[in-house]
Order: sequence, then structure tokens, then C-alpha cells
Amino acid sequence: MDSGSALRAFGHRNYRIFWCGALASNTGSWLSNLTVPYVLYQLTGSAFWVGLVSLWQFLPSVFFGPLGGAVADRYDRRRVLFLTQAGMTAAAFLMWACWVTGWREPLVLLALVGLGGLFMGINLPSWQAFVSDLVPREDLRSAVALNSLQFNAARALGPAIAGMLLALLGPAWSFFLNGMSFFCVLAALLLIRGTGGGVRAASRSAGVVREFAEALRYIRARPGIVVSLAVSVLMGVLANPIFQLTVVFAGSVFRTGPMSLGLLNAALGVGAVLAAPLVSGRRAPSLSRTVRWGLVVCGTATVAFGAAPTYLFGLVCLVVVGGCFLAIVSSASTAVQVMVADPLRGRVMACRIMIYTASFPVGGLLQGYCADLVGPRATVCAAGALLLVSAAVLMSWRGPARLERLDDPHDSSYVPAER
Repeated sequence: MDSGSALRAFGHRNYRIFWCGALASNTGSWLSNLTVPYVLYQLTGSAFWVGLVSLWQFLPSVFFGPLGGAVADRYDRRRVLFLTQAGMTAAAFLMWACWVTGWREPLVLLALVGLGGLFMGINLPSWQAFVSDLVPREDLRSAVALNSLQFNAARALGPAIAGMLLALLGPAWSFFLNGMSFFCVLAALLLIRGTGGGVRAASRSAGVVREFAEALRYIRARPGIVVSLAVSVLMGVLANPIFQLTVVFAGSVFRTGPMSLGLLNAALGVGAVLAAPLVSGRRAPSLSRTVRWGLVVCGTATVAFGAAPTYLFGLVCLVVVGGCFLAIVSSASTAVQVMVADPLRGRVMACRIMIYTASFPVGGLLQGYCADLVGPRATVCAAGALLLVSAAVLMSWRGPARLERLDDPHDSSYVPAER
């Protein structure tokens, strides 16, 4: 492993500032991401309600993805991020205000999750495309992996802090600190300069639907992007629900308190932090090889967690799951970032985000329902087994969208259609 090349993106001032602000903000977001499922499970006693958090959080990203992609290709992405992050700040403080004033009905909490998700749906395409504005193309793999690293480092820190806050001070402090954390990324965006902002390649006269349709046609003609989306959906449906079901495992399987729940979620982030240097350096395996073996190990570790005889064994399994999740999702995202033609970057990333995030509520609701029906252990074991079956299919498939297409080069031949 070449640790120096893994950290190459940190050599760029704007990227360092953005990374640090995002780490602080996402750490705060994970306070809320753990606290909301926790209080909903305490209020309802239902794993299905826990699954509904994913639906309300990510469904707006599906509906507003085309708008977010068009905005990312038309306008200065830094300004777009500032406005959407300000909206998410307001939604976070509304959540805190409702809780401290005693307005704690499950539907109210879900509605506020949905409000934050609306701003996030417009924010995400610009966020992912903005990474390519901060570093040259030769450092893009490092930048994408380090971006995933900060998100998963926040996933380790946030739940651990949330567990302590829930045990000692209650949910209100988690909600309040989440709102305060957004000021870190807002400050970072103010400090960043010289990113080449302004109106981009997409014409403002073209409609959002027409621009989005152009991006869909482009994706269909690029097998490497198609297989990247297929891998992302598999992870969203089969692997991602484990992040919500830790609440159910802590309460119904291991019978532990909020502190131990925080550690379960922190273990997922720790695994991602440990895996990040392995997938971002110059000597890292190819993207297709990383995904191939990551799926096998992730499926195995998921089955092992579902059958874990003890809490400590479950913690170890989640470290492995978290590392594999980072490796697979980061590699799939990097493949798209490398392949896509620059004039379509925002819209194609919006399509990827829409498809990927649409898989979250599908997986969350399905596994939440199954957990209520047959139990969380059987549900997670079945998801891991299906992940192994899917890995075998992808590894043996030899059609146009085979796994090796994840290593396709950058498309420098695309010419925008006449408006």
C-alpha cells in the first residue's frame, strides 16, 4: 500500500478545508441518524418504523435528483452547496425545537427527516461533483476515497458520541449538536476559493427533464456506469439496512443500552476508516477486483453478524462489514467519476444518487418488515446470503456490463448535443 498516494488529495488546500468541514458536519449528522431510529423504536417498538426513517430520509433524493443534477451542471456548485446546507441546518434545528417542546409524535419526526432529505436531494449531486472541482483528475481516486473516509469516520465518531449523549443527557443534545455541526461545513465553503464556479456547460434554456433524459441515454450507452449502478443498488438493498437494524439488534437480540448501540454503529465506521487506505492508494487493487472480493467478504461478514452468538463477536463482524461497504461503494462511485464526460458529470452523478438512494428505503422497509415477521437474525442472514449469490452472478457474468467494465477509462470524446 502506498500511503502517500492514498493521501495525495490532501495536498490541495481547498480539498483539505472541505474535507475537515464535511467531517465535522457529518459527525453531527450521525448523531441524528442514530438518535431518530432509536427514539422511534422506543416510541413504537417496531422495526418497520425504523425502516421508515430511510424512506423519509432518502425518497426526496429520488424525486429531486433531476433538479439537483441540472443545478449542479448549471450553477456554481459552491453556492448551491451553501444554500442547501443552510436549509439542512434549519431542518436540524426544527427537529431539536420540536423535541424540547414535547412535540414527539413519530409522524412529526419523520416529516422533519423528510424536510432535511429534500434539501439533501438537491445537495448531493453538487456535493459529489464538487469533489472533482477541488483536485486534478490524477488525484480523483484519492479524493473520492478520502471523501468516503471522512463520511465513515463520522459514522464511527457520531454514533459513539450519540450513544453517550442518549445514555447521559437524552436525545435533545444530539439534535442540538447536529444543528450546530452544519456551521462547520458552511464556514469551509466560505473559505474555499478559485474552484472555477459560474454557469457550466449545460444550457439554461434546456429543460430539466430534457437534460435528465440526455444523461439517462448516456448512461445506457456506458456499460461501466451501468454495472456501477447495479453494484450500488445491491449494496443499498442488501447491506445498507444493517445500519438501521443495529437499533433492533441492540434492543431485542443483544439486549444492551444506548451506549452499546453507539458502539455497534461506531464499529461500522471504524471498519471503513481502516479500509480507506487500502482502496485509495496507487498500489490499490483495480476497481473491479476491489468490488469482486469486497462483495464476497461483505456477504460473509453480514451472515456472521446475523448469527453472532455474542455482542463482542457482532462488533467484530460489523468492523468487517463497514470496511467492505466503504471499499465497494467508494470503488463504484470512483468508477463513475473517472468514466463520465465532464459536461454531464452533475447529471450523471444525480442519476447515480437517485438510483442508489432509492435502494435505501426499499431495503430498509423490506428488511424492517421481515425483521418484525421472522426476526432480525434470520433477516440479516438472508440478506448476507443474497449478497453472496449476487457476487457469484456478477463474477461469472460475461456480457457487455461485466464487472471488469468498472475499470473503463475517462470519456473525453463526448460532444454536447446542440440546443
